[in-house]
Amino acid sequence: MDKSKVKVSSKIKLSQSHHMTIPWNNFIENDNVLAKDASLKERASVVGRVGIQMLACGTGAWRVRDAMNTVSRVFGLTCSADIGLTTIEYTCFEADLSYSQVLSLPSTGVNTDKLNLLENFAMNFKKECAGLTIKQIHARIDEIQHKPGSYSPVSAGLAAALACSAFIFLLGGGLPEMFCSFVGAGLGNWTRRKMIDKRMTTIANVAVGVAVACLVYLCMFKVFEYAFQIPAHHEAGYIGAMLFVIPGFPFITSMLDISKLDMRSGLERLAYAIMITVVATLIGWLVALTVNLKPEDFIPLGISPLVLMLLRLPASFCGVFGFSIMFNSSTRMATAAGLIGAIANTLRLELVDLTSMPPAAAAFCGALVAGLLASLINRYNGYPRISLTVPSIVIMVPGLYIYRAVYSIGINSIAVGALWLTKAVLIIMFLPFGLFVARVLLDKEWRHFD
Repeated sequence: MDKSKVKVSSKIKLSQSHHMTIPWNNFIENDNVLAKDASLKERASVVGRVGIQMLACGTGAWRVRDAMNTVSRVFGLTCSADIGLTTIEYTCFEADLSYSQVLSLPSTGVNTDKLNLLENFAMNFKKECAGLTIKQIHARIDEIQHKPGSYSPVSAGLAAALACSAFIFLLGGGLPEMFCSFVGAGLGNWTRRKMIDKRMTTIANVAVGVAVACLVYLCMFKVFEYAFQIPAHHEAGYIGAMLFVIPGFPFITSMLDISKLDMRSGLERLAYAIMITVVATLIGWLVALTVNLKPEDFIPLGISPLVLMLLRLPASFCGVFGFSIMFNSSTRMATAAGLIGAIANTLRLELVDLTSMPPAAAAFCGALVAGLLASLINRYNGYPRISLTVPSIVIMVPGLYIYRAVYSIGINSIAVGALWLTKAVLIIMFLPFGLFVARVLLDKEWRHFD
């Protein structure tokens, strides 16, 4: 046995995490050799690290594979990857040699700011990194990986408050529901974000965040009811206070992955999204039963169709802007997504109100417009399409329908629950379908398989 190797390996500090942290710098064999001349193992490690960091940002399998392929081609490698929700299994080939790795994440999330940086890193890899050493390339990836979030828990709470209060107006709520949702969603998402920062497991932070949001809504509503004698029907807005947990990214990317036959990634993402939705709605239902809250219809606002349309534009913008900030988008990216959402979501709502178009068909039209606008903006400033489209259509996800379905089934009104659930599923299916059609029309790479 080579004693020098034993001595070196004994100095390596092993990770104590359940998902052990990979010491990427240990793959570096020679600091002075350019990356293009490095060993297969060293180059393949860069390919895998780019892929796992892209996956950590919440994007779908197609985009992760595209980035890994881009880096592989610069290195003169052939890459074959099998991608899931939190894992990547890949092999890099060169002549008669191959090198395989299995990489995994401890959890999943969304970070559109890092996603934008990583996409630009992969896109410009040939120009900016081909002349660097492996160590220098890992240092650049380190900068992106360890970049802190752009927003504090307080900012994330305010973003959720803005998004959910706008959401509740778009669903038909008035000022009392909007204000109570603002406070409830803000404190609920602040609590959830603090738990995420402490690495609390997904189900726990979702359950506690939703419970806090609903209870705070109830407290605020009781204050309004006592101080201003508002009708009890306004309590229905508590549903809006918990809509910040809508798993928009995994819902949309799951369908897009399935459409490209990335079945493993698509089904895993869909299962994750369903898990989040089920946990959130069940906790909301339990809280509602405990404090006797009921998802009744909103009191009519009594405003004209023209005024309603003019109010829907800024409300849609605020809702999408808030969700974008929750996804850690830059303010410019969030503004671009908000403008897309203002147009697309207002169009969807007006189609439902002014025509006989079913909500699912209107959702398809809204998502299609969002996808087309996002593609045009992508060509102008390079923002990832997924970072623009998902926030702009997550406000179209029928969280109210899903909750009413679960609530009705929970009190044994199976027929009513099945009706609401059917409506929700149809809309959810047509949202990614609209984005898919937009990509097929304007993205030639997405249009074909090869």
